[in-house]
Amino acid sequence: MIDNFENEFFGIGIQNGKTPENLGVLWRTAQNMGASYIFTIGNRYAKQACDTHNAVKSMPYFHYDTFQDFYNHLPKGAMLVGVELTEKAVALESFNHPKRCVYLLGAEDHGLSKTAIEKSHFLIKFTSVLSVNVAVAGSIVMYDRGINKPRFIRAVE
Repeated sequence: MIDNFENEFFGIGIQNGKTPENLGVLWRTAQNMGASYIFTIGNRYAKQACDTHNAVKSMPYFHYDTFQDFYNHLPKGAMLVGVELTEKAVALESFNHPKRCVYLLGAEDHGLSKTAIEKSHFLIKFTSVLSVNVAVAGSIVMYDRGINKPRFIRAVE
């Protein structure tokens, strides 16, 4: 029998993205870095010149009107990893990514919502004084996931 919970995958998306250009850059990187799907919460994707690979036509794209709708539809066995500059967040360089997870980024001006921070299984941050552009942050997270680091395995509930 095949154990589907052994397969690795990840999705990546933005909550209340501020600019469509950031989405386009993130989607292009997600496609190149092996994301299984992309998503938005709140603001929707709009076609951007910076998404030269047209990722939304090349991989699954989901839109959720609210965080709760998104959270209710997390894939079975997936961990929610919030990317946020908070005291509770773990430094990215020491973080072991879950085998099955969903990365959630917030808009540069507001970050993740309080509820998203509370509901995240993990919070990760960069060792930097100031925040970085959301597309850059997502790209760094995906690059770090691709480095040969141990993976965290979640027990099936």
